[in-house]
Amino acid sequence: MTRRLAEVARKVGVSESTVSRVLNDKPGVSEATRQAVLTALDVLGYERPTQLRGERGRLVGLVVPELSNPIFPAFAEVLGGVLAQRGLVPVLCTQTPGGIKETDYVDLLLQQQVSGVIFAGGLYAQADASHEHYRLLAERRLPVVLVNASVPGLGFPRVSCDDAVAMEQAWRLLSSLGHRRIGLVLGPADHVPSQRKLAAARAVGELPDAHVARAMYTLEGGRAATAELLERGVTGVICASDVIALGAVRAARRRGLSVPGDLSVVGFDDSALMTCTSPPLSTVRQPIEAMGRAAVELLVAQFGGREVPPDELLFEPELVVRESTGPA
Repeated sequence: MTRRLAEVARKVGVSESTVSRVLNDKPGVSEATRQAVLTALDVLGYERPTQLRGERGRLVGLVVPELSNPIFPAFAEVLGGVLAQRGLVPVLCTQTPGGIKETDYVDLLLQQQVSGVIFAGGLYAQADASHEHYRLLAERRLPVVLVNASVPGLGFPRVSCDDAVAMEQAWRLLSSLGHRRIGLVLGPADHVPSQRKLAAARAVGELPDAHVARAMYTLEGGRAATAELLERGVTGVICASDVIALGAVRAARRRGLSVPGDLSVVGFDDSALMTCTSPPLSTVRQPIEAMGRAAVELLVAQFGGREVPPDELLFEPELVVRESTGPA
């Protein structure tokens, strides 16, 4: 019992005595705190007291593209924790190759009568993808928040990391180290965050088309794209994700080159364990804690029919310099 009280208290951010009052159905606790404690019990897998069974917290869909890229589990953890603190039950929906598609998850969530949906990455960022399932959510007037850049015209509030600032920070780092032949490894051409990064790079420095390579957001994709750039003589690469950046390091080593001696590499996200890679990865950190809290606040603001302007809330990233970057 003591362990359960401590775990639930940590999850919700209240005292153990407050948790005890909720579990014993005592007065003196706000309804919001009471719901948050009950939700935390559900999330942590504890059984509710008999007198509190039958109550069901509001369900919120949490849709992420995958879990193999460590940035998405990080977002899911932050968003799930903040939702639980607000008395909401997150329903995690993750895509896998050949598995359930994002459009299928939207249908399933609507069947479960969720109160809202947060998308942390998805088809909304791809200009050439189908967006009919988003229009369905808009027609149903279901509260929705998108995390990171989307195609124009969807009409949902967005919480984004500023891709332009991220690119400027990475470019200026490599420039300050004497690099003049800088390459980019970005996502597909229709990917909006990659489009923003490309525009920012061309605004801040000289970037021939030959120094821009495209890749899927995988280790192997990063390796193949960087191998092309090395053939074209680049001395530094800026990557659209940490996973791609690790592929860039692998490409250099397969050619017998050292990082950063022969090639400097900068990632994006500051995913878990980037301090443990060899060498530790220089990267641009997304402020996922602040972005996650803002996304939940925007979602909750829509409950009860409140209108939230479909504006984009931009968060400034932070350059983290480690050992994968050095003088040209």
